[in-house]
Amino acid sequence: MRERGPRIAVVVFPGSNDDRDAAWALGAVGAEPVLVWHEEEALPEVGAVVLPGGFSYGDYLRCGAIARFSPVMRAVEAFTAEGGPVLGICNGFQVLCEAGLLPGVLRPNTSLRFVCRDVESRVERADTPFTSRCRPGQALTIPVKHGEGCYVPPPDLDPEQIVLRYAPGQNPNGSEDDVAGVANADGNVLGLMPHPEHAVDPLLGSGDGALLLASLVDAARGRVLAASA
Repeated sequence: MRERGPRIAVVVFPGSNDDRDAAWALGAVGAEPVLVWHEEEALPEVGAVVLPGGFSYGDYLRCGAIARFSPVMRAVEAFTAEGGPVLGICNGFQVLCEAGLLPGVLRPNTSLRFVCRDVESRVERADTPFTSRCRPGQALTIPVKHGEGCYVPPPDLDPEQIVLRYAPGQNPNGSEDDVAGVANADGNVLGLMPHPEHAVDPLLGSGDGALLLASLVDAARGRVLAASA
């Protein structure tokens, strides 16, 4: 009988369209995904949280600017304060920045065009809950699909917070310093523009995204075990 994996919450906002993709991918790498509607004021007992990609609230006003006020975000903030691992993918990255849980802002792509294609990124750090199955400098081919992915860091951003960078010549949006993924100062929150949930099976073009999601599953499992000890 297969051992049950750690429960991981996937937050669903109005307009999220990669929530079920994220849930499927998490299940494929050993987690038990739990969809959590944005109006919930508390998270279920989970070992990690994922804010998926999509177009929360139709991207009106500014990407992620409305979703950040959802009741569930107070619970997500409390979860991060307790050291819980939180992954924001694309729109989830935008929501985390708007909520102040990650530094910097995301602006329209410098091309002013929506970009959808496979992109190669390189792992800058392999000592995070999201990259533990990777090695420093490893190349990951993971698709992007966004119109507002140009990351602008604050002037005082610690370079150690950069977890992923686009490979030379691969930057799809004009992000400063080729940043593809950035963490908070404590390292337990990560936002990235590439979509690992769409790269968990080589039949879809790449399985590299599974390394990131499986790392998150490992972190969630460790957190659950620590809580039950």
